[in-house]
Amino acid sequence: MPTHPIRRSVRLSALSICGVLLFGGAAAVLGAAAWDEYVSGIVWPEPEMVEPGIGTSPPSDAIVLFDGHDLLQWVDGENWIIENGYAIASKTGITTKQAFGDCQVHIEFATPEVVEGEGQGRGNSGVYLMNKYEVQILDSHGNKTYYDGQCASIYKQQPPIVNACRKPGEWQSYDIIFEAPRFTDDGKVARPAHVTVLQNGIVVQNHFEIQGSSAWDKPAAYEPHADKLPLHLQFHGNPIRFRNIWVRERIQPLEGKRP
Repeated sequence: MPTHPIRRSVRLSALSICGVLLFGGAAAVLGAAAWDEYVSGIVWPEPEMVEPGIGTSPPSDAIVLFDGHDLLQWVDGENWIIENGYAIASKTGITTKQAFGDCQVHIEFATPEVVEGEGQGRGNSGVYLMNKYEVQILDSHGNKTYYDGQCASIYKQQPPIVNACRKPGEWQSYDIIFEAPRFTDDGKVARPAHVTVLQNGIVVQNHFEIQGSSAWDKPAAYEPHADKLPLHLQFHGNPIRFRNIWVRERIQPLEGKRP
């Protein structure tokens, strides 16, 4: 930032002055017809135009991973069943062929309408960011389990802020904003990963600091890894349906040229 703020003169109209007078700024403008506006001096790049999706369609700059037709973007995608524009988890988990770091992930899912099992055995799956950090999928509508393992938890690390689950069989959505961890050259954590999750439009994780890789049988811990790794969808024995999966990689703030 500049040592001394840059100012530019802004001419006020009579209507503007009247507005200031009405809201208690009379002393500031009675003897002046101009106003100094603060300008940072930073030269910003123009934000690129991105066309939002209509309905459930992805935005124009998204990397589409599943649009209802095939799972060619995924390793082991042939193991899942595709019908009526959605994919049904079966046999194995699937992993993207493309690797991702910082990103926005959109995914829609539905747990089975016919309820079977309870706790972790009911509508279980998971979104593994970088194939390591799990946002849990579970039928948590009237289904008790440990709170840091229910739907929208960061598995075994943080429960969701609220339970935003719809009824079994109804379509739900995750919008996940993920900041990948950074490691030093000697393998230490320079910056931990962070994640924000909206479930069905509701904030359920707010910039949570991830403690390490998700594990069922041991505490979370970091191990150094590449800047980008694939996304993984878990198969946990339940026929979870998925649709409309896409990723955006441009989530970091614009950088301007400072004076």
